[in-house]
Amino acid sequence: MKRLIASLAVMGCLAAPAYAVNPDEVLADPMLEERAREISADLKCVVCRGENIDESNASIARDLRLLVRERLVEGDSNDEVVGFIVERYGEYVLMKPNSSGANLILWATGPALFLIALLSGGLYLRRRAQAQDGAQVLTQDEQNRLNELLDE
Repeated sequence: MKRLIASLAVMGCLAAPAYAVNPDEVLADPMLEERAREISADLKCVVCRGENIDESNASIARDLRLLVRERLVEGDSNDEVVGFIVERYGEYVLMKPNSSGANLILWATGPALFLIALLSGGLYLRRRAQAQDGAQVLTQDEQNRLNELLDE
């Protein structure tokens, strides 16, 4: 049993990522193909969640892979290719969206809400502790009467 677990662990560590790039998509020039893979790793499939277009089997991912390679063959730089695709599909296709402009609001909202919740929780706990400190104690007569009522 231990050997089985060990062999599964080794196979899991050695497994290379499976790419969805078809052989007919691969460029003849290895330098262009390497650039295409670098660009594709930074572009997200618009259908799949969390997969770049190199890993996705979706037809739109294939179209994007072909578009990247087509633009590279035409002589565009990496930035121009990414800019062209972002212009066409929006910043949603970027695996790492820019942290400027309107996106800055999205990046800052999470930490800001966390700080507000932390401050609100602290104020609540402080008020609750103060309310418990100022709680009124029953007089002896009131305590005796309460005991009588509870015994009945």
